[in-house]
Amino acid sequence: MRITGTGHASMRIDTAAGSILCDPWVNPAYFASWFPFPDNSQLDWETLGDVDYLYVSHLHRDHFDAEHLKRFISKKATVLLPEYPTSQLEDELRELGFTSFLRTKSDEVHELDGGLKVMIQALISPTDGPIGDSSLWVEHDGIRVLNQNDARPADLTRFNELGHVHAHMLQFSGAIWYPMVYELPDSAKTAFGKQKRDRQFDRTWRYIDDLKADHVFPIAGPPCFLDDSLWQFNDIHGDEGNIFPDQSVFLAEYAKVGGTNGIVLLPGSVTELSDGGATATTEHPVPIEEFFAGKTAHLEEMRRRKAPIIEAEKASWRHPEIDVLGELKKRIEPLLEESIYLANGVGGPVRFDLTDSFGPDGEVVESIVVDFPGKQVRPYADEKVRYRFKTGRALIEHLIHIDEGDWVNSLFLSCRFSAARIGQYNEFVYAFFKCLSEERLQYAEGWYDEHEKAVDAEDTQFGDWTVQRRCPHLKADLSRFGVLDGDVLTCQLHGWKFDLPTGRCLTGVGHKIRAHKTEN
Repeated sequence: MRITGTGHASMRIDTAAGSILCDPWVNPAYFASWFPFPDNSQLDWETLGDVDYLYVSHLHRDHFDAEHLKRFISKKATVLLPEYPTSQLEDELRELGFTSFLRTKSDEVHELDGGLKVMIQALISPTDGPIGDSSLWVEHDGIRVLNQNDARPADLTRFNELGHVHAHMLQFSGAIWYPMVYELPDSAKTAFGKQKRDRQFDRTWRYIDDLKADHVFPIAGPPCFLDDSLWQFNDIHGDEGNIFPDQSVFLAEYAKVGGTNGIVLLPGSVTELSDGGATATTEHPVPIEEFFAGKTAHLEEMRRRKAPIIEAEKASWRHPEIDVLGELKKRIEPLLEESIYLANGVGGPVRFDLTDSFGPDGEVVESIVVDFPGKQVRPYADEKVRYRFKTGRALIEHLIHIDEGDWVNSLFLSCRFSAARIGQYNEFVYAFFKCLSEERLQYAEGWYDEHEKAVDAEDTQFGDWTVQRRCPHLKADLSRFGVLDGDVLTCQLHGWKFDLPTGRCLTGVGHKIRAHKTEN
């Protein structure tokens, strides 16, 4: 089995029974904020895209690159489609010209021509990617590979059941806007960022230890930020709170916990798995140590080369003819009327301050409130709000112009905004703005309804505490991911904290945990 690195979470897997291209991403994503690093735009994509199978793990734009898929990937390829609750991924791929689909069943092995076996595990909560994330397991001639990309399954039991995995590809770096965009003192941002960075690595070590693969490949990050206004987010400034460590940092941190089997894939790196998967031989286009030692120079060169692309994208965003308030009322108010769980979960008004720039640094020209209890969109009226977002009016104009139904997969991941909130993190805010279509909203409402009614009767033990085994947030196995500090239990899969004496969630709204002191 041969694995060719093609950048970020992308790779090409070649076997004697066929080839699979995974998550090819080349063009900038999220309002031209994210670029793949190292740069993969100069690979021979005509050749790489001539494959038998295509796997797109989910619809995040650093995994689903519509322009690149349309131009370079063979439309003869059969798409390995995760079992998602909505048809959006298939619909968008069909629009790009793909016609052959294998609709997989989650956690079910499918045997393809020539003895090639695949299994896709789909995660389908409203907080998993854009209504879904997935992992791909591949086996041929006794060699097994797991491309976990940036999915966060509660455990890896199903993959272990299928036999020893030889190569494990998984995320290790950040892929979100927290804490950088929050209006906090620099010292607080650094502290929160360091907590998140440490938690990212802790989660990665747990997955690696669960699977115990022969070879571990850090993938799915980090992106790089080439616009001048976002340059500070690159991990080149000695900031211990930066959440975007690169692959060389992964190797150094992995070594601290005894990891010796890490393999970095640069774009163009090729790993050959042999001896039944036990041996991995890798050739790189340039030496790994040399490449990352020159990281800042590589980024500077990319910034100069990609600047015209960023400027061209910015030129397409402004649509001053759009009545932002009127259009948001038309699009969002019907969804507010239909929403029960999400609207109640937000529980208060959310304010958008719109500036005359492409981000939060300009002058505010309009302030709009999405009033969840009142079920309306209206001008801001000097009231207290649960969340406040500040961003360029042009970005909201563009979202309306393209009829974007997922602001998380566009505005928020762009980091071209600032945020402030009163109280705890509220996942329902971001879940709602991910579901700005009736299909998505109805799915999310149904999921939360089912989730809230589910009773988890199984327990696990932490010292003197008997606690429900599954995390109330997204059902992670607390016997594996739970860490007790005093009376506070932390689920390290997503970092959620619970006060056991009261059962109260300390991280977000709702999600009370069932716990009691064990009788002696």
